[in-house]
Order: sequence, then structure tokens, then C-alpha cells
Amino acid sequence: MQSTRTLGDKIFLVIKGLGMGAANKVPGVSGGVVAFVAGFYEEFIYSLQRVNKNALKLLISGRFRSFYRYINGKFLSLLFLGMIVSYFSVSKILDYFLKTHELYVWSLFFGMIIGSIYYINKDFNDWTYKSVIALIIGVSLGIAISFLDPAKENDNLFFVFFCGIVSVSGMTLPGFSGSFILILLGNYILLLVDSVNALYDTFSEVIIGDFSFIENELRVKLLKVLGVFTLGSVVGLVSFSHVLSYVLKNYKSITTASIIGFIVGSLGVVWPWKTTIFKTTIKGDFLLDSRGEKIIKNYERFIPEFQYETYIAIGFIILGIIVVLALERYGQQTTKTHA
Repeated sequence: MQSTRTLGDKIFLVIKGLGMGAANKVPGVSGGVVAFVAGFYEEFIYSLQRVNKNALKLLISGRFRSFYRYINGKFLSLLFLGMIVSYFSVSKILDYFLKTHELYVWSLFFGMIIGSIYYINKDFNDWTYKSVIALIIGVSLGIAISFLDPAKENDNLFFVFFCGIVSVSGMTLPGFSGSFILILLGNYILLLVDSVNALYDTFSEVIIGDFSFIENELRVKLLKVLGVFTLGSVVGLVSFSHVLSYVLKNYKSITTASIIGFIVGSLGVVWPWKTTIFKTTIKGDFLLDSRGEKIIKNYERFIPEFQYETYIAIGFIILGIIVVLALERYGQQTTKTHA
């Protein structure tokens, strides 16, 4: 599994991590799609699957180099470095553009998902009645999930831990958006906005020697929530990877067909032309909007009229497709270089 990576490969792997982290933050977009299209999905799953009892034995016995090699540490560390940096940089930029140019951001991701469907489907020829059924189930689940109404926010730590387990599915299962699942569970703002911002603010204060956050009950509570959520995410990531590793080995065709179905179904979530519907709920302890209420977002989709803005959006859709095809071409060239 381990291979000699050039400096360019290492930098590009960090960039792929940036892409996964940014995609995981956007509702309706799956970081797993980035991994699938960029050509490192199976290595990612199999590397995570190596985090098992043998790896734990190596770690406990102090054989850190053996542990690092066993879990394909160079690959995972570069990838997760990109994801972590993304959460405090790229995702911030995405948040800004989602507020100021929402239509074009959704259009770009819509195009990327269309490109992803083409990429995954073009080399898949094992269409049997079982894989067709898996495809239909995947599409149906993707569409059904995209039209569910969000629940109310819940900061119970056991529920937050469960959210961590479920949300990480977007990294391991292409087409299954973990951030959108968090919206349905009612905890997207709490876990991916408020708590992440609390951690960012805390780091900023600690760097300049300000430790006043210790006396800030709200900040401490948000950091505790983020810690439990992160723990749940780690547990979910390792657990899902073991399941998917087994499934990919034994039912690869059915799994691939299901993934194609999920991605097709997710197109409804990222449909660019939609009106944001705001639902609110009173939430006393946490960061609130100007009316003292917590905002929950949902969407009402529509067919656009052909006007200047629509043509620009279509341009971004085409750009998204081109980005995916460019990634595919780079992946093919990299494979030939290492062959």
C-alpha cells in the first residue's frame, strides 16, 4: 500500500485533503466523492481499516515507526492535514461565498457531482440485476433523504456523539453527505459552525496569551460539544472503514452501483436553484441570531428562468464538470508515472 511519493504527490495529497474537508462542510456534497474521483478512495478506506487491534498493540508497545508504517501513516497524515487546514481556511472561504454567491457555489458543486457520476460510471460494466437493484435503492435513498425536514437542535452529549458517528459517513461513503445529515438531525449549526468557530476563537486567544475563555461557560460548553463530536467522528470513521473494506472486497459491483445511486440521488440536495426557508427554534444557551433564536435552514427548489444570472450559473456547472475531468486526467497520468 505504501508507495514512494514525490514532493508534488505529497502536496497534491494535502490539496485533496483540503477538497475533502471543504466538501464535507457543504450540505449535499460528500468528501467521499472527492476521494473517489481523485483516485484514492480505496487506499483511504483500506488505510483506515488498518487502525485495528494489531495497530493498537504496536502503539502500546512503543513501536511507533512500525505503527506509522502499518496504518499507511504518511498517506493518512498528509490527507488529514489538508482536512484540518480546510476546516479553518477553505471552509471559511466557502462559508463566505455561500453567503454572497450561493447560486454559483451550488452550481459549481452540481457540475462536479455530474462529472463524478460520469467518472465512476464510465469504467463500470458489471451491470447485473443485483447491481441495477442496488442502483435504484441508492437513488431512492438519496432522493428521500434530500426531501426530509430538519429536526430541532439537540446538545445532549450522547446525541452529539451519535451525530459524530453518522456525519463522518460523508468521508467514507461517496454521495452520502454527512453535513446534510447533520442538518436533518438539527445539529449542523451547533457542530460545524458554532463549535468550530469557538475552537478557532480559542486558538486565536491562546496564541496571544489570553486564557479568559476558561471563565466563559458558553465557550467551554461548545468546546466540550466539539470534543465529543470529534470522538464520535473518529469512532465512526474507523468503524465504517472496516465495514466498507469488507464490502468492497466481497461485493464491489453492488457497492459501486449503490455509490453511483447515492450520488445521483444527491443531485436533488445540491440543485442550484432553490429558495432558502428559515425555521427557528428558541435555544437559550448557545450562539443565537439577532432575534434570540437558532436558525434551521431548509430549501424549496424551482426551475429557473433563462436570464443573465442563470447563464453564469450554467457556466459554473460546466466548470465543475471540467474540474472533475481534469482531476481524472491527473490521476491517470500519476498512475502511469508510478507504473
